[in-house]
Amino acid sequence: MRYLTPRTLDDAYAHLASGGVRIVAGGTDVFAASGPRDLTGPILDVTTVAGLRGITRADGQWRIGAATRWADLWKADLPPGFHGLQAAAREVGSLQIQNSGTVGGNLCNASPAADGVPPLLTLDARVEIGSLRGRRVVPLERFVTGVRETGLAADEMVTAVLLPDPPAGAVGRFEKLGARRYMVISIAMVAVLIGLGPDRRIARARVAVGACSAVAQRLSGLERAAIGARPDAVRVDPDHLSGLSPIADLRGSAEYRMEAVAELCARAIRAAGQADG
Repeated sequence: MRYLTPRTLDDAYAHLASGGVRIVAGGTDVFAASGPRDLTGPILDVTTVAGLRGITRADGQWRIGAATRWADLWKADLPPGFHGLQAAAREVGSLQIQNSGTVGGNLCNASPAADGVPPLLTLDARVEIGSLRGRRVVPLERFVTGVRETGLAADEMVTAVLLPDPPAGAVGRFEKLGARRYMVISIAMVAVLIGLGPDRRIARARVAVGACSAVAQRLSGLERAAIGARPDAVRVDPDHLSGLSPIADLRGSAEYRMEAVAELCARAIRAAGQADG
């Protein structure tokens, strides 16, 4: 097995263009999925690539490098609109996983229960993708296309997540339900971004749900219904959840997940309204 450690993006792109290369960042998903089997084929460790780690802001846009660790994210000094994303970062596995697992790896693994995806959806995240053929940027909702499926071509890699400045005064919140408090796959999770007007009613609302459909998704109906309401008065109706399609497994039935999502949405909206930034 060849273990490749490129120092530049161009070197990484060249390895990818040669074909048959498997990308590893923190390795927390790759090694867990391999089980007792040895990894085969060339392994491309992108954590050695200069400039792929870190959080920066320029011209009203935030850039989170693909190799940025979850611990880097929750320790960063970020505006209240990012607090939901930072709360999710604290829920990604154990502290050891947060110190190794990366934002880009979480997206590329494309699990329906990926903690990072719902809060990134509420932040209108876009995914920056690179290869020897050039650079392209796609909305997150178009990047994750299905269970363990993304829009990446074989010769491409994620280089960053791009986020516009959150709306002024907006606050992010994240709620997750699992069988225990930590180190657990979500039964359901909700991220919100809420902004209040001068009358303390909701002026802007973004709500995203994970672990209840093949791909995490925004609840546009609930977002529209929340506008003009007080945060503690928002009611989540079944129609607001009509786009979800939760599975039934050992962690919970589909009906339980739907009930849980409704409660998590209400809790997150209330919490964001109480912490209006």
